[in-house]
Amino acid sequence: MIIGTAGHIDHGKSTLVRALTGMDTDRLPEEKKRGISIELGYAFLDVEGSDARVGFIDVPGHERLVHTMVAGASGIDMALLLVAADDGPMPQTLEHLAVLSLLGIRRGVVAITKADRASPERIAEVRAEMAALLAPTPLSGAPILAVSAQTGEGVDALKAIILEAARADAAGAEGGFDHKAFRLAIDRSFTLAGTGTVVTGTIHAGQVRVGDELAVLPTPSGQPVITRARSLHAQNRAVEAAQAGQRCAVALPGIAKNDVERGQWLCDPAIALQTHRIDVRLTLWHGEAKAMKSGARVLVHIGAAHVAASVALLDVDVLAPGESALAQLVLHAPVGAWHGERVLLRDAAASRTVAGGTVLDPFAPTRYRRTPQRLAELRALTLPTAPERLAGLLAVAPYGVDVARFTAAQGLTGLPPDSVPNKALAQAGLALGATQTEAVEQAALAALAAFHDKQPDELGPDTARLRRLAAPRLPAPLWQALLARLAVDGRLGLRGAVAHLPSHGAQLTAQETRIAQKVAPGLAAAGFEGAWVRDLAKGAGESEALVRITLARLARQGDLHQTVKDLYYAPATMARLAAIAREVGSEHDGDVLAAQFRDATGLGRKRAIQILEYFDRIGLTRRVGDLHKLRAESTLFIE
Repeated sequence: MIIGTAGHIDHGKSTLVRALTGMDTDRLPEEKKRGISIELGYAFLDVEGSDARVGFIDVPGHERLVHTMVAGASGIDMALLLVAADDGPMPQTLEHLAVLSLLGIRRGVVAITKADRASPERIAEVRAEMAALLAPTPLSGAPILAVSAQTGEGVDALKAIILEAARADAAGAEGGFDHKAFRLAIDRSFTLAGTGTVVTGTIHAGQVRVGDELAVLPTPSGQPVITRARSLHAQNRAVEAAQAGQRCAVALPGIAKNDVERGQWLCDPAIALQTHRIDVRLTLWHGEAKAMKSGARVLVHIGAAHVAASVALLDVDVLAPGESALAQLVLHAPVGAWHGERVLLRDAAASRTVAGGTVLDPFAPTRYRRTPQRLAELRALTLPTAPERLAGLLAVAPYGVDVARFTAAQGLTGLPPDSVPNKALAQAGLALGATQTEAVEQAALAALAAFHDKQPDELGPDTARLRRLAAPRLPAPLWQALLARLAVDGRLGLRGAVAHLPSHGAQLTAQETRIAQKVAPGLAAAGFEGAWVRDLAKGAGESEALVRITLARLARQGDLHQTVKDLYYAPATMARLAAIAREVGSEHDGDVLAAQFRDATGLGRKRAIQILEYFDRIGLTRRVGDLHKLRAESTLFIE
């Protein structure tokens, strides 16, 4: 459990924490000299009768150091808000209350300090003022205690409240970690002799163990830096594992201190992502004097980072004080962000806190962000659990959901079994909702029927062409899975790469049948080089024009494969070539280079390239630069 201690009475705040824990949170000489908190300070308190430990983050109270205060308050479980009995609530008190409220902190306690220097009447007056300030916030009803670090008045009662909350947290944590991936907001980095670079921060989710592979992000290159946990300290003790809700120090081998800084994240590589745009549910602080409009310039705090940004309201034109709306934050620098992470907005001059919210989608789109379709997706992302959110997205996403991408954005290492509904179409980490699947099936069958009406002499279009006719924006893996489902159900026929309705079949004439039988031996004997029309016509003793027409008809029916003009392959030969391409790809992470394929088949470079380009066209591979990447979802040439 982590408690953030906030207040404008810096010296008194540190003194009270010392009275509670016996530890001094002021580390810097200037802090000790001036009696103010400049940097984040830490202290710890053991929970009697338990292995649990309470961590205290002493955050600066000065108005010019609110960005440091927010970095420390991010991820805390409970707030300890301090107000001096003689001064009462100050501007910094209101600022800190806004920060805590907008960060979603719902548990807290107010300590009226210096109680030994104030009359009972004055303490009652400050208590009433604080109760009124708390009333419209999530901290409404929080205990308000009068304490004195000098005399000890109220300190035991305050400690009892804190320990009771810690015990409740420890009991609630026994259920495990589900599928939440580890992430820690880095708020400090330093070097220890014999250890190397060490980062500290609050664990926002998941757990980490010594030896775990970890990622540091964001980075200028856009690619996370991969490292591992050499050793761990949680709540100021050496441990083998640490979990959400703890202060944690992680030793990172192979990383220089200057390569990691406050504002970055340490996380499970499975969820490593960085973004310049995030869609959020935003609430404007009720104390704001004016409404917020799109285009507002703000300073966004997330984790321990603060980044300049602009606000684009999505479902309203103007956001009134105390109201909430969907919004997109366009950031001037990349950040790490996951669903459910809290964000805090201060004005561009960093003079006051204006709004707060929750991340809905770190993969926010650049275009069409206010369309009814997009707003429906965002509303689905506000549902309580990840499976519900996925089901909600599948119900409205017309081209399916990238489940792997969704899982990472949710900050999860995986989803519970059966998260994808049974009636949804799933393939290669993608899923399409049941309603959308039915709609695409009908579109595919309608496109086939129209094709047959216009070109009755052809068996049908190849599957890639049919996709362009029926569902051009549907991801290829889902399209292949949909065709396979239709074929299994008997609603569609597949002959090679050609699709047709079961009721439709292009028939060869008697002359074409005779020619097909005569050229079959030549096609079979041609091997990997393939057979040219002129050679087949000469060997069969038939007109070259008639042979060309017949072979074209056979290719349209899926009974032959035409790689380039007038060059044909028998199905069995092309199946063997496809198997070789798959073997080459399996040895090179799915990549098929022309040179590798050439060597494996014994063909010349030109012919090898022609065959690979044919595989690109029919959907066995896809061209990426000089590579031909195998489509894992493709079932072509597989019985």
